[in-house]
Amino acid sequence: MNSIISWVGGKKALRDLIYLRMPKQYDRYIEVFGGGGWVLFGKPPDKCMEVYNDFNSNLANLFYCVKERPMALIRELSFLPLNSRDEFFTLRKFLTMEEFKSEHLSEELEIANHFLKEPEAAEICNILKERAEVGDVKRAAAFYKIIRYSYGSGCTSYGCQPFDIRKTFTILWEANRRLKDTVIENKDFEALIRQYDRPNAFFYCDPPYFETEGHYEVVFKKEDHVRLRDTLASIQGKFMVSYNDCAYIRELYQDFHIEAVTRINNLAQRYDNGSEFPEVLIANYDMEERRNSLPMQMNLFEMLNNQKTSVWYGSNKKEEDENGSVSGDDRNTE
Repeated sequence: MNSIISWVGGKKALRDLIYLRMPKQYDRYIEVFGGGGWVLFGKPPDKCMEVYNDFNSNLANLFYCVKERPMALIRELSFLPLNSRDEFFTLRKFLTMEEFKSEHLSEELEIANHFLKEPEAAEICNILKERAEVGDVKRAAAFYKIIRYSYGSGCTSYGCQPFDIRKTFTILWEANRRLKDTVIENKDFEALIRQYDRPNAFFYCDPPYFETEGHYEVVFKKEDHVRLRDTLASIQGKFMVSYNDCAYIRELYQDFHIEAVTRINNLAQRYDNGSEFPEVLIANYDMEERRNSLPMQMNLFEMLNNQKTSVWYGSNKKEEDENGSVSGDDRNTE
């Protein structure tokens, strides 16, 4: 399925290439820089453990609410489903609030303080506050609307296009089913990788591209690129990283497998039709192992059977935008 949102750096155009280059076997899949989760959503749920992570707390909260509180989220989105410039900037202002409180948080804190003694009371109160921040439905609904209503899903300027948020409810339900066994995290990449690292783990990393970090809300400095390389170099499991193709990244990852790939340059399509954007896939394993394991020849019956079962490791099927899965002008983001 498609993602519930379009997002800067999304991998819709590249994910079929990524699937073919994933390891042949792994027992846990961790998407370190989740973003819109296009790679995760594009493949069927693995029988193994799956983890979605993003350091952007609004993204993590949205995915958490889609998974754990879909009915409350849809109910909140259904309330006054307007699409206006005034509503857009009101929602943006709402998201700048420093504190979000669930409906029952004050009651839970009062009970904890009444029945527990220090330091247990303080510890429980901190846990309750943290959970309230992660599962805030109003915050998730506001963020989701801002993405849908903004130009190019950039969350900064109003898109000036009519859009009924209720058209997306079907795909939110589909995403709820897809994420039912997925762990949602909101951690720094280094802490996440060290937590989930095992010999049978596979980490897919799609960090902010080098010298394009200003397009992302979360700050990612040059030293963070180095820190990511150093963290991945020390893991027990396998990793794949997608980056823009440049001399600095090639030198940084010179000790690993590097493959040059291209995708349609969505930013330039309106000015230069057919323009391509060079990228690299980097891994600490042989990226040919999955493709080498595929049958070399296939008869008509096998081809039809694979189409019916949607083999996720490679598809040439044209993707359609169903149920409002991408809103606005997403050419800037996907």
